[in-house]
Amino acid sequence: MFDIGFWELAVVGLIALLVIGPERLPRVARLTGFWIGKARSMAASVRQEIRDELYAEEIRQTLAQQSPPEELNRLVEETSSTVQSASDAIEEVAKPVEAGLKESRPTGSKQSHDE
Repeated sequence: MFDIGFWELAVVGLIALLVIGPERLPRVARLTGFWIGKARSMAASVRQEIRDELYAEEIRQTLAQQSPPEELNRLVEETSSTVQSASDAIEEVAKPVEAGLKESRPTGSKQSHDE
């Protein structure tokens, strides 16, 4: 961001030494370092939040473009038709079996028990 080299820092340090004085310079340097670190941390946090929000928006757009409900509806229709055809096949197989069971049942006529 800023192109600050060694000589620029040396000049700033010399001016700070002359203005602030040797007794207070270490405390001011510590305090300045603390606030610079805090500012960097806050900037990194804001950058990360923006990155996360953009990623979430990208996922929302991707999901909206895919339109899964149409695909799910197609799968449900295919499954329903398969179940219906299987049910029809079972009924076709069951009809002769039921007819055979009805023929083998007694029709209600009285049979003699004395035989």
